[in-house]
Amino acid sequence: MSVIHFEDLLHVDGKEEVGRLAEWSVTSAKAGNGPDTLRDNNLNTFWQSEGPQPHCINIQFEKKTAIEVLSFYTDYRQDESYTPQAVSIRAGTSHHDLKELVTFDLDPTTATGWTTVRLEGEPGSGRPPRAFLLQLAILTNQLSGRDTRIRQIKLFATRRNFIQD
Repeated sequence: MSVIHFEDLLHVDGKEEVGRLAEWSVTSAKAGNGPDTLRDNNLNTFWQSEGPQPHCINIQFEKKTAIEVLSFYTDYRQDESYTPQAVSIRAGTSHHDLKELVTFDLDPTTATGWTTVRLEGEPGSGRPPRAFLLQLAILTNQLSGRDTRIRQIKLFATRRNFIQD
């Protein structure tokens, strides 16, 4: 997993936030805390799951898209046991052929702020995955919590990789 500072992405020529081009869905949501809160640019709102783990956020594109960076915001200081611990990012053409790109754990000491992951399709290729479906799966939470909260998600593609087919 390659970590980059989210703020640095906003100043790199050729990077574009492409989450607006996708259809967003979740495996569950508490009333009033649905997937629309993931894209409202407000760190005071959050998606909250409701039900058994894993909790998944599904990001479906109309055309195959090369996503280079996924960045999501969590706030351990406010959310404690609702904060993700074990996270998996998967990509594919549909739910039936998702492949795990990366799995990692969030440390509670650094789980407040943006977690930014550079995505790679094939290990060692240096190229982003080209997929119709990107999935962020929360496998476990801090302090053995049941439901999870994520406050924002941003997806970035380089303009040259943004060309869809």
